[in-house]
Amino acid sequence: QVQLVESGGGLVQAGGSLRLSCAASGNFFSINDMGWYRQAPGNQRDLVAGITRDGSTNYADSVKGRFTISRDNAKNTVYLQMNNLKPEDTAVYYCSARMVRGGIVRVWGQGTLVTVSS
Repeated sequence: QVQLVESGGGLVQAGGSLRLSCAASGNFFSINDMGWYRQAPGNQRDLVAGITRDGSTNYADSVKGRFTISRDNAKNTVYLQMNNLKPEDTAVYYCSARMVRGGIVRVWGQGTLVTVSS
């Protein structure tokens, strides 16, 4: 059994900042890629930012320059620092990780709501 637990969501005014955290726990050998996705009502779930085990990152064009993804491999944790938030960033944010557990499995967190007011 493995799980990802997110924290850090909430309500913030436009221009503000939030930091999301996602910690992995359970029985696994290692974690490969980790990432943050988001889903607004009526929309599909899209990648916001991803990070490889060695720290290479990629971002959606809409968040470049405002969001920063990082990870602490010793703590099996990934972070998303979100600055200059906009109302269009409002969504449920999901953490995801590809874990080595027998084979490679993708695991999802339960999601955390981020609401940006104008």
